[in-house]
Amino acid sequence: MVYKIHFVFWLFLLLLLLFEPTFQQDSPVERVERVALLELRSSLGLRSKEWPIKGDPCLVWKGVKCQNGRVTEINIAGFRRTRIGKQNPQFAVDALANLTLLQSFNASEFLLPGVIPEWFGLRLGLLRVLDLRSCSVFGSIPLSIGSLNNLTDLYLSDNNLTGTIPSSLGQLLSLSLLDLSCNTLTGMIPSSLVSLVHLSLLDLSSNYLAGSIPPGVGSLSKLRYLNLSRNSLSSSIPTQFGGLVSLVHLDLSVNSLSGSLPSELRGLTSLRNMVLGSNTLVGSLTYDMFHTLTQLQYLDLKDNSFTGSIPDGLWSMPGLQLLDVSGNNFTGTLPNSSSSSNITGAVLNISKNLFYGRLTPILKRFSVVDLSENYFEGKVPEYLPANVSFVSNCFTNVSRQRTLAVCTSFYSARGLTFDNFGFPKATQPRQAEALKKKSNRKAIILGSVIGGTSLILLIVLLMFIFLRRRARSTTTQRGGGVVGPVLPEDTIEPSPGLLIDFASLGETFKYQQMLQATNDFSDLNLIKHGHSGDLFHGVLQNGVRVVIKRVDLRVIKNDAYLVELEFFSKVSSVRLVPLIGHCLENEDEKFLVYKYLPNGDLSASLFKKIKTDDDTLQSLDWITRLKIALGASEGLCFLHHDCSPPLVHRDIQASSILLDDKFEVRLGSLSNVCSQEGDGQPSRITKLLKLPQSSEQGALGLQTAVNAYDVYCFGKVLLELVTGKLGISASPDAEIKEWLDQTLPCISINNKELVMKILDPSLIVDEDLLEEVWAVAVVAKSCLNPKPSRRPLMKYIVKALENPLKVVREENSGSGRFRSTSIGSSWNAALFGSWRQSLSDLTVLPSASMSKVGGSSFKRSGTMGSQGSGQNGGGEHSSSRRQHSKEIFPEPTDVERLENE
Repeated sequence: MVYKIHFVFWLFLLLLLLFEPTFQQDSPVERVERVALLELRSSLGLRSKEWPIKGDPCLVWKGVKCQNGRVTEINIAGFRRTRIGKQNPQFAVDALANLTLLQSFNASEFLLPGVIPEWFGLRLGLLRVLDLRSCSVFGSIPLSIGSLNNLTDLYLSDNNLTGTIPSSLGQLLSLSLLDLSCNTLTGMIPSSLVSLVHLSLLDLSSNYLAGSIPPGVGSLSKLRYLNLSRNSLSSSIPTQFGGLVSLVHLDLSVNSLSGSLPSELRGLTSLRNMVLGSNTLVGSLTYDMFHTLTQLQYLDLKDNSFTGSIPDGLWSMPGLQLLDVSGNNFTGTLPNSSSSSNITGAVLNISKNLFYGRLTPILKRFSVVDLSENYFEGKVPEYLPANVSFVSNCFTNVSRQRTLAVCTSFYSARGLTFDNFGFPKATQPRQAEALKKKSNRKAIILGSVIGGTSLILLIVLLMFIFLRRRARSTTTQRGGGVVGPVLPEDTIEPSPGLLIDFASLGETFKYQQMLQATNDFSDLNLIKHGHSGDLFHGVLQNGVRVVIKRVDLRVIKNDAYLVELEFFSKVSSVRLVPLIGHCLENEDEKFLVYKYLPNGDLSASLFKKIKTDDDTLQSLDWITRLKIALGASEGLCFLHHDCSPPLVHRDIQASSILLDDKFEVRLGSLSNVCSQEGDGQPSRITKLLKLPQSSEQGALGLQTAVNAYDVYCFGKVLLELVTGKLGISASPDAEIKEWLDQTLPCISINNKELVMKILDPSLIVDEDLLEEVWAVAVVAKSCLNPKPSRRPLMKYIVKALENPLKVVREENSGSGRFRSTSIGSSWNAALFGSWRQSLSDLTVLPSASMSKVGGSSFKRSGTMGSQGSGQNGGGEHSSSRRQHSKEIFPEPTDVERLENE
């Protein structure tokens, strides 16, 4: 019995020793580290739900892991702050310095606006994982990060980091994952990164990196994911990339890479995705390059300058799911093969090339095919999938094809014969037909004489009626200002002179397609009721998301949709919302189909919920707001300065500034666009829109059909971006007069600190960014000048927003050239001349005429407005600083004329 007791005792003791680490892991946290965690809880404003103040952090705090009472991991990813913590979020993590055994800190998607402290690399020596994705971090990457010798994972993506990539990161020899994507990093890719031999993921995409790709990257044999897309990288693709035998994903798209594809890329035997689109690559593709890439699933070579034919083996790769070679100079015929035709779901895009000949069964393997803008001929086979685009080819019995002359010329240049759209070639008339024509010649001559005489009599009669009506109209106008009853709007017929090139307006849809895309125009698909029609979300049969505007002509009496179609048929710019197509087959309802833009409009994106179960609103950072302001100004500059006659948007507000997935601006609400008026004669567009030439008034009594009105409205948009005050740009001045009276005095060219009083409290800005905010506020105030002639032109506003710091630094540089109150000599006078006016001027507007504009049709006459330049006046002895300033702010040549009118 005694032996049994001893045996059990020693067994228990042995088990205790074996599981001692497990018991110690659940032990209470040490006092010093508990104090540090409580301090961190307070500085970050964390809720009791995740970190209860009475509980032991090691035992009950969510995301906290300990070992022997020491904190080793902290994960606050996606946590929510307390109500007080939301008011002033900061990068306040100083308490981490006391957690000396910390190995992992994950704060992804937790708002930490601020700069990464330098002590991170000095005090957290055991750190293995640092995850700060989507934390709104700004500033530069600390050099000390390179001292974290144990670091394996470094995630800093989706922030506002600036500066260059520190070369010290090359010292992180244990690093496996490096993600610095979606920031504003500049400079070159440091060559020191080639020392990271354990690296499996390198993502530097969506930055502003320049220069060449370090060839040594090709020596990182463990690299599986490499993404350098959306930068400004140049030179050629390094041949050393052929040594990346483990690489699965390669994305070098949207750069300025040149040269041909290195044949060494055939060594990428594990590669599944190759994305090289939107570069300037040249040369041809060879079979040797691709026959070893047996794992390839996605190949994207679009928008380059490749030539030659596509290797036959590339068409029949068994695992290929996407082949996009659009926008190149590929040529040749399709391979006559049906191998691997059992593959389904694959996508093929060979549009905008020089392919020709007839279609072959190789297309069976693809479920979505785009053949547009090539030179294919013959009939369309029945075996093709439903989702095929044939636009701008040479097919028989297919609409929207190239002309006979274009197709014939293309085939003749290659020594080939065009099939003449399936029709027989023209032959000589038969002899019998010639004799018949000869015998009928007299009858034809006699008929022509009679017809010509009748036509002359008809013309004379019409001229008589026209002159008589004109005489009556003149007599009526001389009799008084108002004659007879005023007809209601719906009795005015649209101008018959409307010229619309429907071939340039995208796809023609059927009404049934509109119903299917919008679930019969369900209320769930409704975006909003607009003044020119109702907007609905839609999804086309090919899965493309669109926005469909339904124009009910029983409610909307004018034909503004036709003006918008004419506008799109003759005007094209990257700053305008893309029109995909239209549906005009119904008599009472018309439909315009636009490209879907993921970020909606500015009014919805300035503040947006980040989680559906949370009322917290996340606001756009300043860099994005400035990007939006510049993009909108470029769109207006295009309308004002690159179209002839100049066009006026007439509906600029936050809801008409649309944003794509990268927050690039596309101007919408284009149904009110008209040519600028100034000669007293309404244009055809103005007539069609039924706009009174002189009676329609906008803000402060302005005529809305002048560019100065757009500038004024744009000033309110800028104020909305600076102050975060929603709805300012959409509100009439009478409703916001009191707010403007309180806000505008806080914008002074002589006092930067005043702008803090109106700054959006959700914006986190450092000293440099605050100066930019101040400069944009200065531009906004100049746009709101009550005198139209004193407002800056859009092309100068674009220059100011491209380099806003120049606005305030030049004005305060001490030179005497800004002291004059005259507006006639410089950009700065145009921009600042109004500020010596009293605020009462904002409510009293003297009439002012603008420059006269002739013509009534839309016509392109230049390039994007952001590229516009003015005269660089000034004496020979001007300082270099002044000359540089005039490059940024060219002196307007027509300001003095406007002021003197």
